[in-house]
Amino acid sequence: MTDVKDRVDSPAPPDLPKLGLVGWLRWTWRQLTSMKTALVLLFLLALGAVPGSLIPQTAIDPIKVSDFFEAHPKLGPFYDKLGLFDVYKSPWFSAIYLLLFISLIGCVVPRLQVYLKALRARPPKPPRNLNRLAGYQRFEPAADDDVLELAAKELRRRRFRVQSYDGAIAAERGYLREAGNLLFHFSLILALIGAAWGALLGYRGTVLVVVGNGFSNSIAQYDDFSPGRVFNSDDLPPFYLKVNEFTAKFQTDGPQRGAATEFNANITYQTTPDAPEQSYDLRVNHPLKVDGTNVHLLGHGYAPRVTVKDGKGQIAYSGPVPFLPQDSNFSSFGVVKAPDARPEQLGFEGFFLPTAVIDQRGPVSVFPDALNPALVMTGYYGRPATETGKPQSVYQLDKSKLTQFDDGKGDKLRFQLAPGQSVNLPDNRGSLTFDSYDRWVKLQISHTPGLNLALAGILLAILGLMGSLFIHPRRTWVRVRTEDGRTVVEVAGLDRGPERGLGDELQAIAQALTTDDLKKQEQP
Repeated sequence: MTDVKDRVDSPAPPDLPKLGLVGWLRWTWRQLTSMKTALVLLFLLALGAVPGSLIPQTAIDPIKVSDFFEAHPKLGPFYDKLGLFDVYKSPWFSAIYLLLFISLIGCVVPRLQVYLKALRARPPKPPRNLNRLAGYQRFEPAADDDVLELAAKELRRRRFRVQSYDGAIAAERGYLREAGNLLFHFSLILALIGAAWGALLGYRGTVLVVVGNGFSNSIAQYDDFSPGRVFNSDDLPPFYLKVNEFTAKFQTDGPQRGAATEFNANITYQTTPDAPEQSYDLRVNHPLKVDGTNVHLLGHGYAPRVTVKDGKGQIAYSGPVPFLPQDSNFSSFGVVKAPDARPEQLGFEGFFLPTAVIDQRGPVSVFPDALNPALVMTGYYGRPATETGKPQSVYQLDKSKLTQFDDGKGDKLRFQLAPGQSVNLPDNRGSLTFDSYDRWVKLQISHTPGLNLALAGILLAILGLMGSLFIHPRRTWVRVRTEDGRTVVEVAGLDRGPERGLGDELQAIAQALTTDDLKKQEQP
């Protein structure tokens, strides 16, 4: 019976109003613009950038992306659906980016209003009981001079903002701490704007240029090209460059043997077809700057110059073929294609070895410089293929419809050539001549319009962080009152943060006031 009575007499839960659409939107906005949410989003942005460093990116090296697909036929398509091969343009990364941008603006604007209001406010009146504060000094002045006037002078000398009250002085400093916090958040917004500006209006592309050849800044001449979302191809500056010479030097002894000590490309360029040619020594970290576009030297390698003759004795291909380095000694893999050879098309793949030796592993390169160059290849033949118009990689040979040559002894045909040597293919199907070799350089051409803005944001972020860490807000009060007919001066302070040196400063202020009083008393 009692339980029933208690249930009847117990108060009903309050009938709270429903939030409604406006209420939910307001709650969502408050959660999004909270400092906790901004920190979480900043962490997620940094975490989301990790795959961009560990997984090959299409915008940087599409060849490595293609190799990843071949090496991981199941994992590659899964990564591609998640956008991990183009992290910085993926929808999920852009969503984190935009939410962080909105969150930072929502954090900064209200805090800026509060900060401006605090700047106009006067330092607060002294508390009733100053002796309860963490920092407290008490002394009797040596003379009946105006201690408050001396205290105001001393506090202003210490960069306090001073306000006089009846029988007391209030002082406050350290407003730049909050300014540092606001500057830090504003600089993040600035860096995000700069990065977004570059991602929308900028572009980046790479091209491999054999020494002696040139490059015109048009999309058709790039090996790979990644434009911004609103980039217009008409904005490409019309410059032309030619790689005249490439020089590479390597360490010849010691533990760093084979390490590159210097490599640079001598180029000439023209900003317009009618402009005079200009020379430039292109080196690593010393890009060529043309009309806001940077040309960087990324890498280099070898391009064997070969001549392929078909079964009719006609030249099916002649020229340099870029081979891609596979190790630190520049053992370089490449393919030579002669699809126009008749009566059968020809293809070759193998390695260019700059300093070739033969050991238990077979032919290998033991040094990156071309001290004993050799071309180690195998060949294929097949029926002429029908042109489909589909682009093919110049670094891969489609062997699905080709047959590998044999040496007539039951083994696959393999041969090694030095510069100037030739090999005749079995059954009079043609020949391959290793004429000589050239070098190639890999150039990155990029335009990032918001780079300086993002850099300014980073520098301001460091400045704001230093201000928020090393500036300590502090309030100080000086009160003069009478006790039992005696004049007593109280000096108290309060740190609005970690208490560092508060007691020492209060003691120095009290000592300065006492010393000034004694000087006043000693004056005639």
